[in-house]
Amino acid sequence: MFEGHTVAVAIPAYNEESFVADVIDAVPDYVDRVYPVDDGSTDDTWREIRRAADDVNREQTDRTAVIAHPDHRGDGGTQTGGFARRVVPLRHQKNRGVGAAIKTAYLRAREDDLDVTVVVGGDGQMDPEQMGGLIRPIVDGRVDYTKGNRFLYDGGVAEMPRHRVVGNVLLGHLTKFASGYWSLGDSQSGYTAISTRALDAARIEEMYEDYGYCNDLLVRLNVADCRVADVPRPVTYGDEESHIRYRTYVPKVSTLLLRGFTRRLWRNYFVRDLHPAGLGYVAGALGSLAGVALLAASAFSLLLGASGAFAQASVGGLAVLLGALLLVSAMTLDRQQNEHLAVVEDQ
Repeated sequence: MFEGHTVAVAIPAYNEESFVADVIDAVPDYVDRVYPVDDGSTDDTWREIRRAADDVNREQTDRTAVIAHPDHRGDGGTQTGGFARRVVPLRHQKNRGVGAAIKTAYLRAREDDLDVTVVVGGDGQMDPEQMGGLIRPIVDGRVDYTKGNRFLYDGGVAEMPRHRVVGNVLLGHLTKFASGYWSLGDSQSGYTAISTRALDAARIEEMYEDYGYCNDLLVRLNVADCRVADVPRPVTYGDEESHIRYRTYVPKVSTLLLRGFTRRLWRNYFVRDLHPAGLGYVAGALGSLAGVALLAASAFSLLLGASGAFAQASVGGLAVLLGALLLVSAMTLDRQQNEHLAVVEDQ
């Protein structure tokens, strides 16, 4: 337990046979249950998970006498947090995506009634000693979800590969816009912690299952009115291989974020309440699109030598300008409306 709260760790793993056992073994002692999830790996990841789980569970049994009290799954007595088995291996027969692996662990942690669930990648990039910093704001009752922010840590950007910096910055800004957490950054960070309340409120069963799950989850948390904190964390890059291909990843996640933004806009600013930010976004988008259409029409008219091209261009330019002003105003109102939901922790 961590300060009287039960803690689970989810470890999504796809082709991480060289790292996943060490990750399992490095989980801090205060963690009550560990859920490594093999997401349909084609190497020996599952074997390594089972081997590490057997070792940890055997050591746990040898170290602590089993108390005669059934755990939530009925698999015997209790040790840490009321569970006989500390490590519970889970497996997808087919590769479904990192979001699906995390969702599987989330659902199992919620079923086992754990208070906080931390996500740690199976590639060994996340320092287990930083875990307490993610958990504490949740157990203190200040936030519902925390995530590591590599850009807040001294030297964090310098240690990241250049292509990752560019991709993270671009998607970070798009995620601010889509999610409403305007003052938070490093949206692609996978080192996170979430409360059971947030798992319920965010309708975790519907979470996106591929890369981009972290962006989708932030949108869901905002719609659920959950508070989120950024926690500075260092970067650790070694011999692990990233499975993200940014040429396809950025366009895919951008489309996902657009859908998420429209969902948030509809539920927060029209269904839940009629808010000026929602009206500003809609009017600004329509005005900008109409202006662009008029500018295109004026260019076409000019090519054909038709009259009225200058008038069309003037009206189109004015519509684009007005639309842009409305969008900026809507973004300002949106940021003010969501400011109380975002917290940035000190390093």
